[in-house]
Amino acid sequence: MEIKGTTQVYGLIGSPVAHSISPLIHNMLAEKMGLDMTYACFPVAGEDVRAAVSGALALGIRGLNVTVPHKQSVRSLLGSVDPLADAVGAVNTLVRTGDGFTGYNTDVEGFAREAAACGIRLRDASVIVIGGGGAARGVCFSLAREGSGRIVVANRTQEKARRIAEAVNAWKGKELVIPAGIDILSDRKKRQNLAGSGYLAVQATSVGLYPDTEVSPVDDPDFFAQASAGIDIIYNPEETRFMKYLSQAGRPAHNGLLMLLYQGIASFELWTGREVSGATAAQVYAAMQQEMAGRRK
Repeated sequence: MEIKGTTQVYGLIGSPVAHSISPLIHNMLAEKMGLDMTYACFPVAGEDVRAAVSGALALGIRGLNVTVPHKQSVRSLLGSVDPLADAVGAVNTLVRTGDGFTGYNTDVEGFAREAAACGIRLRDASVIVIGGGGAARGVCFSLAREGSGRIVVANRTQEKARRIAEAVNAWKGKELVIPAGIDILSDRKKRQNLAGSGYLAVQATSVGLYPDTEVSPVDDPDFFAQASAGIDIIYNPEETRFMKYLSQAGRPAHNGLLMLLYQGIASFELWTGREVSGATAAQVYAAMQQEMAGRRK
């Protein structure tokens, strides 16, 4: 890639960011689509986020992705925030506008596009989401936006699940998300009362993330047997213990690498106004898989 005086700069801010494969995604998309742009990672500590956003504006940076720990705090530094991102309470994409940056949340879109790519129908689906943090919150908003029929969010700290349910239900204007304790995952009667059977199981915690790869937030075989399919938002390892349990029960299991791809594509499309084709997305995904395989050696 040739860097010229006309090259538009984009990037990622957060801490840490050195491990990110977002540069692979965006630089490959730019190359495939013939765009004069480049993407880099900028490590930014928590106390420096205001200076980073101001500096990006002053330097003419066209857009940024935002990762931990800034997804919530960055909202107050923006010219405007997209209504969906405001409801989610987290921003991961900044688009330069006339009065600063506008904040968006493409994690919501990323999850929906992964489900579609995996042949999973979200509309009218019954779903159990495991987790109470920002990832679970984003998944629940995505499910609500796509018209899922019943969403149960189960977390060890039920208060966190309740806060997610309140936020999503207020946004939808109806009681769609049901908060629950983690015990429902291994209690068939409680689980069926809330979610029935044939539910999509979504693992949205860090349990099972490398290097603690042999753990899962649930290990009850009946939980997996009653599911229709499962998505674990973790992508390292390639197959988590949660996914292995699904496969052993004969259920389709997917990791979060496609979600990472599609949230990146959604950001790229916001920045450039260009739609990424399925063929180009597939090429980038293959490169991501190759990169992750190399890191695991």
